[in-house]
Amino acid sequence: MYILSMKKILLSLVLILTFSCSSKPQATGKTEAEALYKQAKQLLDDEYYNFALDKINQLRNEHPYSFYVTSAELLQADIMFAQEDYSSATAAYLLFRDFHPKHEKIPYVLYQIGESYYKQIPKGHDKDIQSAHLSMKYFRDVVNRHPGSSYVKAAKEKITDCYNRITEKEKYIADFYFKTKKFSAARWRYLNILEKFQNDDLHNYAKKRVVESSFAMDDYQLCVEYAIKYKDEVSEDNKSEISSYIEKCQNKISLNEKG
Repeated sequence: MYILSMKKILLSLVLILTFSCSSKPQATGKTEAEALYKQAKQLLDDEYYNFALDKINQLRNEHPYSFYVTSAELLQADIMFAQEDYSSATAAYLLFRDFHPKHEKIPYVLYQIGESYYKQIPKGHDKDIQSAHLSMKYFRDVVNRHPGSSYVKAAKEKITDCYNRITEKEKYIADFYFKTKKFSAARWRYLNILEKFQNDDLHNYAKKRVVESSFAMDDYQLCVEYAIKYKDEVSEDNKSEISSYIEKCQNKISLNEKG
């Protein structure tokens, strides 16, 4: 009885969806191929994604040499993106870029590749964020290769966000090593941050941690060298603390020499 009721409900939903989809006047065109493309686009706009894909497949199968096939390829990628199938959307946009490198919509395609990767960036610093690096790469392509496009402003904003996420991830890893007393790995990570990222607050923090890691490793000579090097490069808040390690480390060196 329950199964029969469920079947009736599902049948009703299918009928309602079909009626809703067909009740709106279908787009027309000068050719059948144009009509199919416009109908697919209309269905995408109305969020009937599977129906839209059916129209695209019909267009490809029945009119493989039509002018609208190329546009349909891009529309298919847009449908996957709208369905939040970002992995498939990425692949579809990349394929379009490779096959149509001089297409007028390439700035949009590059932006959408970046956006598709951006949507795949996981939450939480303990997850792999390779997608942030890839996202930033394609957003930079938009900015550098198509500086006059309408996507530049949004691309720059996303680049900044990706950059911040990447730096936060690097800081998280370095801090993890420091907290778990793996000071050699921590120091290497903090030095890597200083080399690769430009952020004053982060640099202040990393320089202090480099000195602290060196002291914790009993690497007093490098502790002195880093403290002397960094004490005049950091903010006033960190200057006195870093400077204090010069005396601490020199005292340790003297004790070791006497011992």
